Amino acid sequence: MLAHLVQLDIAWEDKAANFARVRDLLGAAAVGAGDLVVLPEMFDTGFSFNLSKTNDADGRTLQFLVRLAQQFGATIHGSRTVKGPDGRGRNRASVVGPAGEVLCEYDKVHPFTYGRESEFFSGGDQVRTYTWMRGPSSSVAADSNERTTVCPAICYDLRFPELFRRGMQMGAEVFALGANWPLPRAAHRRTLSIARAIENQAYMLCVNRAGRDPHLVYAGASLAIGPKGDVLAEAGEDESVLSVEIDLAALRAWRAEFPAWRDHRLLGEVSRS
Repeated sequence: MLAHLVQLDIAWEDKAANFARVRDLLGAAAVGAGDLVVLPEMFDTGFSFNLSKTNDADGRTLQFLVRLAQQFGATIHGSRTVKGPDGRGRNRASVVGPAGEVLCEYDKVHPFTYGRESEFFSGGDQVRTYTWMRGPSSSVAADSNERTTVCPAICYDLRFPELFRRGMQMGAEVFALGANWPLPRAAHRRTLSIARAIENQAYMLCVNRAGRDPHLVYAGASLAIGPKGDVLAEAGEDESVLSVEIDLAALRAWRAEFPAWRDHRLLGEVSRS
């Protein structure tokens, strides 16, 4: 199974420009049917708190993700701003399947207080998962090496290992995190991403933005990590798409050979979704 990490230089509060750039990058990446595409946090506007401009009240960003999924026959993991019933923002990962169906919507549990996100956004309260399937047919679905459970996360969530452990308990074999993680703490993001993969014996897909916005410079350096902590691919600082093979048989063999994931003690069991 093939995943594509889209490291985008996000145009500030310019949805049309960002939609066009995503299309161009994916067109050049030769995305195939059944692949997974992961976009950065707030890929459509950048990390803006201007809710009057960024709020996806008209569903424009969601419809872009739907059309993109249908165009490529792929699962598209994006991110957008929505307003909750309290009038505050939600930093939401929206995942759309190949037929244009919404598979999952995850609200970032941990708003970035240090960066003032919590002044404008409320955090979610649930860990979510979705099924990534290589193809739509029942014969493909029946092959366990052609489908897996993915747990979404967003940027600052990376600092909270309990979210990822909960996702693993819910069946996750892949974690997909979109970020706007700035340059000064780039080493933290890399180290924590590797740790999340090792401790959960899972693939970690960490997609960061490139470039700069009116406030911060970003390192890029998106990376994909295997279940033993090996870095499978890593981007530079510029726009790019990392394409990486997800070997579910190898992941499951490692978990069976060295089942450290079974030995947790401090978290209760949960039902798998």
